[in-house]
Amino acid sequence: MSFGDPNNPYGQQPPQGQPGYPQQAPQGVPPQYGYPQQAPQDAPPQYGYPQQAPQGVPPQYGYPQQPYGAYPPPGMPGAGLPPLAHWGQRVGGYLLDVLIIAGPMYALGFIDLASSDDPATAEPGIFFGIGVVYALAMAVYQLYLEGRTGQTTGKKVLGISLHREADGRPLGFGMAFLRKLAHFLDSFACYLGWLWPLWDEKNQTFADKLCKTVVIKVNKG
Repeated sequence: MSFGDPNNPYGQQPPQGQPGYPQQAPQGVPPQYGYPQQAPQDAPPQYGYPQQAPQGVPPQYGYPQQPYGAYPPPGMPGAGLPPLAHWGQRVGGYLLDVLIIAGPMYALGFIDLASSDDPATAEPGIFFGIGVVYALAMAVYQLYLEGRTGQTTGKKVLGISLHREADGRPLGFGMAFLRKLAHFLDSFACYLGWLWPLWDEKNQTFADKLCKTVVIKVNKG
């Protein structure tokens, strides 16, 4: 005669370790044996545990990272404008850009004059034409660099960079071009706008105020 479960007539508890019975995972047993286990601290990403991105890890490893050139979000430590470029740095970067763009054009023009029989009546020749094409191409290229990275060649040498005041991102080519046109305002009132950064709180020209841009100091690259 059997009582209760015919497979367990003596009412004994099923032994631990038999298949089909839930049991608590012993300590130290790795998860591949089927026991549930709490995610260990500092587990690498391949185990599937959520993990905070360590400092200094580049973005290709999948950790969210602040875009290049952007300021810290409002309320975060370090939020606000970074150190601003002073007037001398801005002038130096501008003059260097002018030299890069216009210097070769005039140098090629002097070659035409030197090869002419009468430099006083000489007309622009082939070399000066090549220089004009170079100047236009270089001006567009420098504008592209400024819109994409915030730095022309001159700005990069001087360690300054142009960004949007609101979030610190680069302007983009279109907005950088509009800012160049807005420099007309800086020249309109006896070039007062070009001198405005000398006493302005944000070191801005009239064009900067209109386009809501700032020029900041960065590490030289």
